[in-house]
Amino acid sequence: MDGLGNPIYFQLTSGNIHDATVAVDILSHLDISDSTILADKAYGTNEILDYIQQQDGDYAIPPKSNTRNPWCCDWVLYKERHLVECFFLKLKQFRRVATRYDKLASSFLAFVYLASIAILLK
Repeated sequence: MDGLGNPIYFQLTSGNIHDATVAVDILSHLDISDSTILADKAYGTNEILDYIQQQDGDYAIPPKSNTRNPWCCDWVLYKERHLVECFFLKLKQFRRVATRYDKLASSFLAFVYLASIAILLK
């Protein structure tokens, strides 16, 4: 998502894969230099944080409670993460996306694109 909550890139994964395992792959498709990545605690892995720093980006990801060396988080900036959640809420208003009637991943992703276009045109 960009700073206004608009989608930039979509990638489908199977249901049993956690999003954090493909986060670096998703970020590699984007230019994140001079950007701040907002994410929840699940994305606070060393691999993701190191990748963001290598790309000259910054992050506002809170550390987990069991982290040995916790880092500082900009909580004011972190509150803007609600834009992502709001977009997913709008996307789930489309029944076909929410219930995933499509059997093929390609047709489901195509409808996600169409639903996103409809949301952006409003």
